[in-house]
Order: sequence, then structure tokens, then C-alpha cells
Amino acid sequence: MSPNPRFFVPIILFASLFSIIACSSIETSSEVDAQPQVRYVTILHTNDNHGRFWHNEKGEYGMAARKTLVDELRNQARAQGHAVLLLSGGDINTGVPESDLQYAEPDFKGMSLIEYDAMALGNHEFDNPLSVLDLQQSWSNFPFLSANIFFKDSGKNVFQEYAIFEQQGLTIAVIGLTTTDTAKIGNPQYIDGLVFKEPVQITASLTQRLEQQYQPDLTIAVTHMGHYVDATHGSNAPGDVTLARSLPNNTLDMIIGGHSQEPVCMADENVNDDKFTAGMPCTPDQQNGTWIMQAHEWGKYVGKAEFKFADGQLTLLDYQLLPVNLYIDKPQSDGTLTTELASTYITPDPELKAFLAPFQAKGAAQIEGTLGFVDAKLEGDRNKVRYQQTNLARVIIQAQMNVVGADFGVISGGGVRDSIAAGDVSYKDILQVHPFKNTLAYMDWQGQDLWEYLDVITAFSADSGAYLQYHKLRFERENGALAKVYIDGKAIDKNQSYRMSINSFNATGGDGYPALTERMGFVMTEETDAQALKRFFVENSPVSAADFSPSKD
Repeated sequence: MSPNPRFFVPIILFASLFSIIACSSIETSSEVDAQPQVRYVTILHTNDNHGRFWHNEKGEYGMAARKTLVDELRNQARAQGHAVLLLSGGDINTGVPESDLQYAEPDFKGMSLIEYDAMALGNHEFDNPLSVLDLQQSWSNFPFLSANIFFKDSGKNVFQEYAIFEQQGLTIAVIGLTTTDTAKIGNPQYIDGLVFKEPVQITASLTQRLEQQYQPDLTIAVTHMGHYVDATHGSNAPGDVTLARSLPNNTLDMIIGGHSQEPVCMADENVNDDKFTAGMPCTPDQQNGTWIMQAHEWGKYVGKAEFKFADGQLTLLDYQLLPVNLYIDKPQSDGTLTTELASTYITPDPELKAFLAPFQAKGAAQIEGTLGFVDAKLEGDRNKVRYQQTNLARVIIQAQMNVVGADFGVISGGGVRDSIAAGDVSYKDILQVHPFKNTLAYMDWQGQDLWEYLDVITAFSADSGAYLQYHKLRFERENGALAKVYIDGKAIDKNQSYRMSINSFNATGGDGYPALTERMGFVMTEETDAQALKRFFVENSPVSAADFSPSKD
């Protein structure tokens, strides 16, 4: 997993040389060069792609349209004598079956054709074995960056820490950082040999080293850590605001982020612009002399930041989140709503669309067909399943209980990745709910040991992936401790044994759950969560959503 300098350095040097050669004739004739101390830079950015290489059913986003927009923005900036970088805040993996079934090959190859300069490693880059991440790097002509991930045994960096770009007389350092939450939300089977260190000290030390070696004009952190307004990160690991505030003033010129999957648009100092929607102006956050930007998710937007650099000072000239064929509801004079494009339609790049089409067709062929039916929505939306009990979580757990013959079951809310709409249920629906290929397990508990385990996992707070979803289980907590437990409607007997279903992610310690794999009574099966849910719909359709209402427990 160590970065191969023979792979990375020529890419960066070639990109830099190409940029210098391509723009040299423009520089000599532009007004910009009349004042050599003044330079301009444009930063383009996206984040949290999550498998969206193809447009959705409405024709929104997709990499082919993104390329058209990026090419136009890049060409405009270069024609004006700007240095230009295209950066990604990570999480390319996981979210759409057509991509997941192909290990995001179309996504990484699509990014290469769009000509990304670098990306931060996100936590979902660790949803597969590290050998898959090696393969994904081989598909990519840009570096995967993270300065705060180390091998546990040797203490050495696992990935390339930074990249240096020389453009238009500017030396730009780009540092990669990954959320430390990866240690608990990443798959323990794949990250056991890695250490995710706190980014503040790593960044402070690395920026000093870069200053001594390169004297960069600009230093950018491309991160997958999350933007939390006024550093209020709750149960999440500290994110970009905390990083900027914890470093000496102006240590970082900008942070290009991801992970929290939001448009970073501010209404005032430390006040989020909750009214922002596609097509509206956006003001990025600024903390301690550092601009912080994030472009929502899925390639819905391309962020574009234009700066002037003069006498050692960086000035933001313009910032926009440019929608990629997004539709919005617009109110009409008669009180109705019409659905319209938020901006001018972007024609997908024909060459990239043709390149990606076989991947889309191959993925679609693997998931076509109907498996069953549900009469109402099964709720798995992120803003619900991490905050409250949902009917989809109970369907999932019942499916897993059926496989292992359990008395009750548990999963973390973060493991439920999508809802299932009312109507026919397809294999694609199943894989959007369960993209991680977790296997099923069970634990045979003695009542007293089970009580102690439940005392831990029932304490996980809402607004986190660890939030407990459960079925055939009820409990009460008093004064910070477990007070009552009921299994299938009956009070727990601490002298009785109970079988609990659970997936491999939580059983091995994922989301901070106590690891069970070394305990007597633990058994891992070969059935995956997706297989179990598929079987449930095949055998039990039509499914009544009301039968799985949380009130039923």
C-alpha cells in the first residue's frame, strides 16, 4: 500500500509541465503578466461521488455532464492566465449497485478522463480490501492523498501525504487528510493494520516541512473530515472548522472538503445558509484565515473558487456552486410548483458518455428484475435511520433473524444506506440498502452477559452511524444505565440464553460496537445481508410495511 514515487512524480511533473507550456504564450501577452507579482488561481472541486458515474433517472448529474462543465471552466480559467486545479474530497466508493458491483472502476476511470489532479481518501475507500484500493489507484492517473493514515506495525505513512503543483508562477501544495472516524466506521476486517491519527498535529508538522522544502505560495488541505458549523461536530470526529481553528492563522489557505455531504454556504459568520438551493449564490466558510468549501455530494455541483494572489495575500474574487443538470421546484403565481432546471442544460460529453455506457449496461444487467412487493415506503433515509427507529431496519433485522434463527436482532443505523419505495422491489433496491457485502452472524448469550452488552450499545447517541436499530427488543435506560430489557415482549431472564442476529461489521467492532468474534457463542455465517434481504422479499411478498412499524416491538 505504500505509494510508488515512480508512479506519482511523473504524473505531477507532466501535469505541471503541460500547464506551463500550454499557458506560456497566454501569459506573455496578457495583462496579468504586466504585474508579475499578481497571480490568479481557480480551484474546481467535488466530493462524495458514491458511485454516481451515471446520471439518475431524471438525467441529473453524471460524470459525462460534469466533464463538459469542468472542461469549460478549466479552459476559461486558463485563457485568463489562471493556475487551475481540480480536487475531490473523496468517498468515490459505495452507493450505486452498478458501480459497487464493479468496484467503482467506471468512477475512477471517469475521474481520470475528467483530469482530476488529486483526491483525499474517504472512509468509504476502505469498504473493500486494501488490494481493491490498490487496483483503484492503478485505474487512476491522479494521486490518492492522506497524510494521517499510518501502518500500525511500522509507523510509516500508508499513502502519499501531499502533491506539489507548479503552475503560472505559483507553487501549490495539496495535503490529504482523512477523518479519524474511519477507525470506527470503516470495516474492521480491512483496516485492522492501520492507524488514523488526529489531523491537527500531522498538518502542523507537515506544513512546516513543506515550507522548508518547497516554500509554497499556497497550501491547500483536501480533506474527508466533514464541515460542522461553528465546530459543533457532536458525536462525529472533529472536522474542517476545528482543523482551521486549531492551526496558526493562515496555515492553510483553503480546505476543500467532503464527508458531511452538504453545500458549505454561509448566511453569516458561523451561521449556515439553510435556504441555499441550486442556482443560488453561495458564500463559503472562513475560519482563522482559511477558506472552507464543500460541494454537497454525488457530483450534483462543481465548486468553482477564483482567487487573486498578490504580495503574499490571497483574495477570494468569486465562488459558485454550479449545478450539474439539477432540477428544482419553482413556485408559480397560482400557487402551484413547476419542476425546472436550475441552470442551463449541460450536454454530456459524448466521448465520456460512450466510455461509461458499457459499465452502466453491465451493472444494470446484474440487477434487473423484480423480487417482491411492499405496500408502503420502507424508511432508510440517512436523516431518519440515524435518529429514530424505522420500519426498514426492522425488515432487515427480521430477514437476518430468519437466517440464523435468532430471538432478536440489532444493527447500527449507519449500515442502512437507502430507503425502499412502495411498489415492486428489485435487486437494485436491495443493493442500495446493503452495498457493503457484510455477512451475517449470531451470538448465543447468557442473560447477564447480554445485559452488559446491551448496556453499551443502547447508549449510542442519535446523529451517528452507531445509533442502534433493533427488532424484538425493548429497553429502558435510567440515570445513564440500562434499567429494563424485554425480548419478544418478555422481561429478560439473566439465567436464560438468547440468540442475537448481527452483521459482521458490527460484530467485529464496526461503529464502536464491542467486538464479539473471540467470545464463546459467536458464529459467523456465509450469508450476506443483501442475500438475506433478497430472500425475505422473495419468500414474504407482498410485504406490509405496517407489520414492521417500530410501535410493534
